[in-house]
Amino acid sequence: MAASEGFTPESERITRRLRDEIVDGVRGPGSRLVERELAESLGVSRLPVREALRTLVSEGLVTPRPRTWAVVREFTTSDIADLDEVRSGLETLGFRLAAQRHTREGLERLRATVDAELDAARADDAVRARRAAAAFHETVVSLAANELLNELERVLRSRLRWLLGQHDDLLAVALEHDALYRAIAARDVDHVQELVLHHLATSRSAALGRHAQERS
Repeated sequence: MAASEGFTPESERITRRLRDEIVDGVRGPGSRLVERELAESLGVSRLPVREALRTLVSEGLVTPRPRTWAVVREFTTSDIADLDEVRSGLETLGFRLAAQRHTREGLERLRATVDAELDAARADDAVRARRAAAAFHETVVSLAANELLNELERVLRSRLRWLLGQHDDLLAVALEHDALYRAIAARDVDHVQELVLHHLATSRSAALGRHAQERS
């Protein structure tokens, strides 16, 4: 058995933890990320922390500062609009292709994400509900069976996870996902198109509304 089998590099573990804390709102926009302080709190050397911060900068969640620190990115109204435009193009195509190309196994995975999101929303578990919502969108793209589309989604995944977390009506979003699942399962491409446009509009409104509220 290879020595590395099952081994997760320290930098990857730290990247995942910091990414989750940013997306889940534990570390808010503008929060300082200082190598030395993070290394001490996480009980690791500064090197894997430095590597993790570089990864998060490349993912668009962190803004670098001189020397050995960074800050959690503060998305502007323009940032949100740009991200929403790109997301709209990717997801409109992704949902349509998923309705046309999904497999039984893929549909089962999608149903499981919807059920998890509904359960979390009804329990008012915001973190779990938003993570399930992000998983729903990622699963839809995988069902589209287009490798280039999947590649583009992976590049944008962290920023899309952040954007998808900007809603407070957990159950409403989960129910929209449930309706989308049913239209995909029925291979009703026209209804999927109608639902996804509505879903994108409500998501856009929620993101801009929260942004304005946080800066008021």
